[in-house]
Amino acid sequence: MRWIRAAGRGLLVLVVIMAGYVASGARADEGGVPGRGPLTLATAGDLTGYLAPLLQGWNRTHPGEKVTLVELPDSADETHAQMTTDLRGGDRGRFDVLNIDVNWTSEFAAAGWIRPLPRQRFPLGTFLPPVVGTATYEGRLYAVPYVTNAGLLLYRKDILDKEGVPPPRTWAELERDARTIAPKYGLDGYAGQFLPYEGLTVNAAEAVYSAGGSILGDEGTRVTVDSAAAREGIGFLARGIRRGWIPKAALTWKEEESKQAFQDGGLLFLRNWPYAYAVASAKGSAVAGKIGAVPLPGPGGPGTSVLGGSDLAVNSHARHPDSAARLIAYLASAPVQRQVLTRGALPPVRAALYEDPALVRRFPYLPTLRTAVLSAAPRPKSAHYDQVSLVVQAVVHDALTGRETPAAAVRRLARELAAISGR
Repeated sequence: MRWIRAAGRGLLVLVVIMAGYVASGARADEGGVPGRGPLTLATAGDLTGYLAPLLQGWNRTHPGEKVTLVELPDSADETHAQMTTDLRGGDRGRFDVLNIDVNWTSEFAAAGWIRPLPRQRFPLGTFLPPVVGTATYEGRLYAVPYVTNAGLLLYRKDILDKEGVPPPRTWAELERDARTIAPKYGLDGYAGQFLPYEGLTVNAAEAVYSAGGSILGDEGTRVTVDSAAAREGIGFLARGIRRGWIPKAALTWKEEESKQAFQDGGLLFLRNWPYAYAVASAKGSAVAGKIGAVPLPGPGGPGTSVLGGSDLAVNSHARHPDSAARLIAYLASAPVQRQVLTRGALPPVRAALYEDPALVRRFPYLPTLRTAVLSAAPRPKSAHYDQVSLVVQAVVHDALTGRETPAAAVRRLARELAAISGR
């Protein structure tokens, strides 16, 4: 998912480099405080370069707990692979604090890789309510929200204004405008992220959720995807590709490729994260000053976005657990959360920032994003999320490419998910 890179493109992993342990796994820093010491912070694809300057503030005020920044690969899937490989190494691992995709919390907690955190130590009451749920597993807090996200529908405002039509609120309106208006201006109609990777899981889940369906229930122990709503959602996307108002090239696109197509003036509509709005609006973009953003459409009105972003968690074998928790509290603080938005163009988790007049003037999509986050739903929670996502990607891609009908794909998806969950 894109917002673990550019959130989350700020995906963070804290790595401690030091020699030796004590039996508890903690060690005193220069000041003799147990559990404190230097940290190494790794991030997956900090594309906006915001994090190093942000961490300078921490390093100035915490000389005994300095953070060294290291970057992991750009891809969320690759980052997940590197994290899990390291975590399976137990106390030989490098990572102490991890900024994990919001949907990895259940997996990492169930595996025993991250430790429960005391709720009272973090300002959870100041966050947008839905984001707190991404950091819990079986009722316990295992992480702290750092960056949130929700998918938006970006559109060419200049073209729709010229045609005298509002941005679409329903799938029927989206399809109509993509089929009739886009060709008049030499554009493709609509695109999302349909390459078989985490982004396709997100797009598929949004289509199913928007139609009123679900994929898994009871934290992954019950399969719920075999429904009319799932067939309608996947069928909507498959029909778009079959009829041509979704270009076949979108089957090879991730966030960046789809953003570039929109930014270069090749698309009328695009489903993407808010970073794409910020980049496409920047000076030098072919569509700067010509775009708008609204919530994703659904069958009969506004649809449902998947809740994106990343959470900060502490490795069960953290060598400096107190420093890790202190750094997490710092990154979740109001001043730093403001910088996450202003320096990194990443959606913060602090609710008050979405109503700050100065920030709304600078980032006009904030009210729309707040609405989308408050109505967003998480991807299916599961202790085996990596397997769940791979199955969703493979099956849905077969439906989009015409290898299977949407109905057959949904039935197959239910069978394969049942095998994973054991039911």
